[in-house]
Amino acid sequence: MRRYVGSATGSSRSPELAAALHRLRSTLARLKAELELAQADGSAAPVERLLGDLDDALVLLRAVERVALGLVTVLVVDDDARLADLTARGLRRLGYESDSAAAFRESRPGEVVVFDLSLYAGLDEEARAALRSARPIVVTGATDPGSRSVALTLNASDYLVKPIELHDLVAAISRRIADGPT
Repeated sequence: MRRYVGSATGSSRSPELAAALHRLRSTLARLKAELELAQADGSAAPVERLLGDLDDALVLLRAVERVALGLVTVLVVDDDARLADLTARGLRRLGYESDSAAAFRESRPGEVVVFDLSLYAGLDEEARAALRSARPIVVTGATDPGSRSVALTLNASDYLVKPIELHDLVAAISRRIADGPT
């Protein structure tokens, strides 16, 4: 089960959906042609290129799902990789598409970012700008006014104090989704 919101019946999503579907079809057609050529020649398939095409197709499929079905993806970034993974797994059990990371990476379009504030100091200005534009859900063990101020500079959509309960995180994700796309 995947977590979806709404549906793509509005015409404003049609051009984006059509473009994503076209890119997906093109990528899959290129992948199929490479395999057919290798089979006809009796040569070895160019595995690295095919794996790259397959990765591209999966990224495009995610874009199609996001547009057509309102798929919600979540990136959990925490300095404790084990905690990030446990949180992402918990979200996947609830139907979200969720990845975990021990360092911030630029978020994908429409992806909700859950960010451990302890990682803020290690970000360069470009990463901070990307994080601000993602309007992350900030999680932290700190409750001091300085931490709250940093969260405000990050344009955080929510501020949760660790340890967090999964249902509180889900509520914050729902609020973030209701705020609209990044």
